[in-house]
Amino acid sequence: MIETTAELKAACDIFAKSDFVTVDTEFLRESTFWPQLCLIQIASPDHEALIDPLAKGLDLQPFFDLMSDTSVVKVFHAARQDLEIIHHLGGIIPHPLFDTQVAAMVCGFGDSVSYDQLVQKITGKQIDKSSRFTDWSHRPLSQKQLDYALADVTHLRDIYASLKAELEREGRAHWLEDEMAVLETPETYDLHPDDAWTRMKMRVRKPSELAVLMKVTAWREREARNRDVPRGRILKDDAIYEIAQQQPRDAEALGKLRTVPRGWERSASGAAIIAAVNEALAIPKEELPKIAKPYQPNEGTQSAVELLKVLLKLTAEREGVAAKIIANTDDLEKIASEGEKADVAAMHGWRKELFGDRALKLIDGQLVIKFVNRKIEAVELEAPAVEPEASESSEA
Repeated sequence: MIETTAELKAACDIFAKSDFVTVDTEFLRESTFWPQLCLIQIASPDHEALIDPLAKGLDLQPFFDLMSDTSVVKVFHAARQDLEIIHHLGGIIPHPLFDTQVAAMVCGFGDSVSYDQLVQKITGKQIDKSSRFTDWSHRPLSQKQLDYALADVTHLRDIYASLKAELEREGRAHWLEDEMAVLETPETYDLHPDDAWTRMKMRVRKPSELAVLMKVTAWREREARNRDVPRGRILKDDAIYEIAQQQPRDAEALGKLRTVPRGWERSASGAAIIAAVNEALAIPKEELPKIAKPYQPNEGTQSAVELLKVLLKLTAEREGVAAKIIANTDDLEKIASEGEKADVAAMHGWRKELFGDRALKLIDGQLVIKFVNRKIEAVELEAPAVEPEASESSEA
């Protein structure tokens, strides 16, 4: 276990000489807004280490420098939460990235395959999962916990090598680029408080209700960040929806709401909520946010979507790739209703070559779904032969 900055610097200098490192983190976030980093696991082809970020006086800068080293590929499995922690603490996003969960989808291991499933399928080994739900902030950690944590990166070396070779063999390495670009975008992890309302389910029907929802959700987001507590500890979602609908303009009205704790209307938080509501209601009518109209498919679109789902499944099975990484239901609905004008991932790049072009042929009647020899197949129709026009002749 690395517990000093000098030890960490020496280890990271060794890791920096490798082409890749595998990385994982253990953290807690049940009682905080920001994840509490408790352990870092890292391995290269020949070395592995556990880093204790809770060790007194330990500076993680050597680790962040390694994560910023563009000559070393950083390999994670289901990287998003690990990257969120690194971005929050170090202000950087590791690059270049390789997410084995995404790569596994491209290589036909199904949608969102778990780490232990990949280990079993690729290496044939079973992971002891008894330490999965543990208090990683407790010290000292047991040898069993340490072994479990280290296995998260040692087996990942074999998984990375296998998936990388498969991608190169099939010429699919570039298929990961779009997904890695999303993971490497800072906005993926640093949602602005004013945009926090986009995480909420839309239970409002009027522009004024949406305005209140946006203001109150932004206030909650800032409070949760500043106090480093979960959003629900500040104000639950149900309370925000009720406030948006009832729009209390004073303490008395706020105190009558069913979802607001008794006496809360007299607190500083209650005053802030009332101020947010009044600020939202002061917005001129013409400047109120618009309520997005629910998607209304054209007549016959839903039937086309069902056919596209069959085509997507056939394509995924034929190519040995997870359907989820090619297209989702929203993509199919847009393709069915907008055709080649649909601006979705399935209509760009390798996805278009694999599925998008055939999807257009299906909705244009140039490709059909048939039941042949007890199997469902997608069959392209041959274009009808065009007979040459008879040439005109004239008598001499």
